[in-house]
Amino acid sequence: MPPPPPRCAAAATTTAHHSLLGSPTCLARPRRRCCPVRAAVAVQAEAQAKVSLIRIGTRGSPLALAQAHETRDKLKAAHSELAEEGAVEIVIIKTTGDMILDKPLADIGGKGLFTKEIDDALLQGRIDIAVHSMKDVPTYLPEGTILPCNLPREDVRDAFICLTANSLAELPAGSVVGSASLRRQSQILYKYPSLKVVNFRGNVQTRLRKLKEGDVHATLLALAGLKRLNMAETATSVLSVEEMLPAVAQGAIGIACRSNDDTMMNYLSSLNHEDTRLAVACEREFLSVLDGNCRTPIAAYASRDKDGNCSFRGLLASPDGSTVYETSRTGPYDFDIMVEMGKDAGHELKAKAGPGFFDSLQ
Repeated sequence: MPPPPPRCAAAATTTAHHSLLGSPTCLARPRRRCCPVRAAVAVQAEAQAKVSLIRIGTRGSPLALAQAHETRDKLKAAHSELAEEGAVEIVIIKTTGDMILDKPLADIGGKGLFTKEIDDALLQGRIDIAVHSMKDVPTYLPEGTILPCNLPREDVRDAFICLTANSLAELPAGSVVGSASLRRQSQILYKYPSLKVVNFRGNVQTRLRKLKEGDVHATLLALAGLKRLNMAETATSVLSVEEMLPAVAQGAIGIACRSNDDTMMNYLSSLNHEDTRLAVACEREFLSVLDGNCRTPIAAYASRDKDGNCSFRGLLASPDGSTVYETSRTGPYDFDIMVEMGKDAGHELKAKAGPGFFDSLQ
């Protein structure tokens, strides 16, 4: 695929002009005859060749950068023109969720806290694609954007991390577990009501440091994130999906682009992992029906079983774990059918809970 033309000829010309003024080659060889126009054209061509073909937008946390680097590496491996030095650029964008760390997510706006600024940069043309943790992506996408690609899903399970116990069951009554996730909080308190869960935010490294300093007795982190950071060995143990149902789309990376950008859509289609895309679509449909936000503990997991079918489990709970509704479905591993499964499961739990349940979470 031929590279697209430079985005801004004026910018390239300006760069060339400054490069020419400070050219060490012209200063070192004053007697050499050269044509200023040809030299300018040559420098301009060189500057244009170095313009990145794809600008990847991402948050700046170590995990977000690891996901952006994974995306960049896959793009380079799949397209020879992107393997050139500087062809793919990573642009760090700070989001609201990154800037406000002393409050629970629900208190500062819930969904979209880790994606809005990146989506804005995409729509404004400052980046070409956006790399997201799918569990952070609202069930609606901003108009003018599309999410055509999911990378292969990592391990969806949660890791238990503690310096004094090997599992949640071993923690003494009154032990403090740190977690910013109401999904985790509700499932912990449902099974272990003697424990206490407190708000615990920050990137993986920050949470592990706080744990070591004794702020909490234990914490739970997504195993996918630990693996992508090459830190899986920090997990004391791994919780099964039966003990801790994962967040919607946990372990999945989503890549968005502008809906009118055929070049980027073609690049991303080569990276898409269809099994992951279908599973994520099923889970997100479940979430969409429940109109989930950061005040609503919701969990879901769709996967291909040993017979090749889709196995789905969904959960809706109260934050204190006193009420938990669960459901499951099995059906063919087909996009339309799986979306319908997620939708049907969501309506079932919504009916079971009743309107009063959701009103109490506002």
